[in-house]
Amino acid sequence: MVLSFDGSPPSIGMNMPTGCGFPTIQTFERAPSAAEFESCVELANFPAVFRGCASDWEACSKWNPFSNGLDYLEERAGSVEVEAMLSRTAPIFNGDIRSHERVSMPFSDFVRLCKQHMRSKENGSGVDAKSASLTPLLPQDPTTPGQIYLAQFPILNDGKEEKVQLKILSQDIQTPSLLEGKSLSPINFWMNSAQARSSTHYDPHHNLLCVVSGCKKVVLWPPSASPSLYPMPIYGEASNHSSVGLDNPKLSDYPRAEHSLKQSQEVTLKAGDAVFIPEGWFHQVDSDELTIAVNFWWQSNIMSNMPEHMDSYYLRRITRRLIDKEMSLVVSRPSLTDLKQPYDHLDQCKIGQSEGGDDNSRNKSIEKGIGTSREKTLLPELDPSASHALHDLISLVHDHVNAVGTSRELQHTSPRSSDIASERDSSKILVNALSCLEDDRVAHMLWNLEASKLRDVLLAMARYFPRTLEALILHMLSPVAAEVLTQKFDEIDQQSGEEDRSQFYQEFYGAFDDESAAMDIILTRKETFAFQAFKNVLDKYLGVHITSPTTNL
Repeated sequence: MVLSFDGSPPSIGMNMPTGCGFPTIQTFERAPSAAEFESCVELANFPAVFRGCASDWEACSKWNPFSNGLDYLEERAGSVEVEAMLSRTAPIFNGDIRSHERVSMPFSDFVRLCKQHMRSKENGSGVDAKSASLTPLLPQDPTTPGQIYLAQFPILNDGKEEKVQLKILSQDIQTPSLLEGKSLSPINFWMNSAQARSSTHYDPHHNLLCVVSGCKKVVLWPPSASPSLYPMPIYGEASNHSSVGLDNPKLSDYPRAEHSLKQSQEVTLKAGDAVFIPEGWFHQVDSDELTIAVNFWWQSNIMSNMPEHMDSYYLRRITRRLIDKEMSLVVSRPSLTDLKQPYDHLDQCKIGQSEGGDDNSRNKSIEKGIGTSREKTLLPELDPSASHALHDLISLVHDHVNAVGTSRELQHTSPRSSDIASERDSSKILVNALSCLEDDRVAHMLWNLEASKLRDVLLAMARYFPRTLEALILHMLSPVAAEVLTQKFDEIDQQSGEEDRSQFYQEFYGAFDDESAAMDIILTRKETFAFQAFKNVLDKYLGVHITSPTTNL
């Protein structure tokens, strides 16, 4: 979308969304004022392109390699000692220091490597004698200019110019008017001889990248795309970089990367153009050969205004929000067409026989009486869907008992405290803790019942099928089902008065031989579900993998 300011700058939120669910990156044909930029672009933390933002710089003409710009640069700053990046993975330049090294050389040597590349492209000749003299400066095969990239070399550094070797080149550039009033540190020079690509990464600062000569293609992803980009571990030296190559990702190792390009947007910058890359936005930059750029970094208002003593609180709040988001991806209402109905009738006799103790004859009578006019009054009036759910739940328990080959689970026994503690520390229950509702029959049924109807079903089970309810909760409630059940409890609380709530929970937990054990089981499995979501958050957003909820460091 191409825009220009006319005194009433448009809202970014008004743009049409793209396939990634975000608005299209705006393109401004005229650079906004500092106030317009801050209120309409920067505060939204959304990228924008500014055509011709740097076109009036003297650098655009003086540094142009195709207009004697290399001679100019060598003459102006040839004696300056610079550190170039020597990549072992060229043409990709990775931020991980294991993939490159810094090589010190006079700027004039780097310029001569660029000239060598120009000559070889023009006439197809090999390395000339003059360029070959640079060989001792670089390890292995340094005469391949594609390995060398002068990246992030400061030309200004917020009042510390005495430490900036390329300060002399700052005379040919100007701070864009839209950055007026910003505390910029540092301002960097970027130059590559052959085609180059930066690995996908984000920066902890706002960034205005201005192309002086050549062309750059910038692919951008919002911070929310982090899961599909597989960020490096947060504790590592390259924690702000993606660990997956996006051209041909190995989907067997990085399955979420399949969706990465759908979440991205791409912009192309030519000489004089600039792009605003907000902090936290992942970006991959492809540079044509002999491309030169200058970038400006500054700290965002959000970070500069965040008091350090609040860090731990914000960390917990944001982590909790991501956990809730992860859980909501699992606990979402499934389509009714996906709901399987395997139980067309209730085998009342067998279920009644599986219930032992003094309640046996009563349960058999109740279950045989469901649906009959003579004994229907033994059960409360149930909605047809609730009645069907009651039948299904009882059948589920019956089938489970037959499958495990024991009827003792339906006796008047409850897990011991030691068993509950063992389950809480066990990793076995973590398996499929975040299984989909469609894969968990109990969770699926609970989710599809309205809270009021579920309340009636649970009360009916507590009054007439207490051993079946006990088996369902103590032995068949998965972590995702526990999460669904407690969400339904919250809905029941919101729909009920205090007296009704008290009576409901009194009857529900009163059906168990050990009320505290039943509550502990529900909460433990709910926490298991949340812990698995937490593990997913660490993996998707921080690149960290853990296997146990209790780790002593």
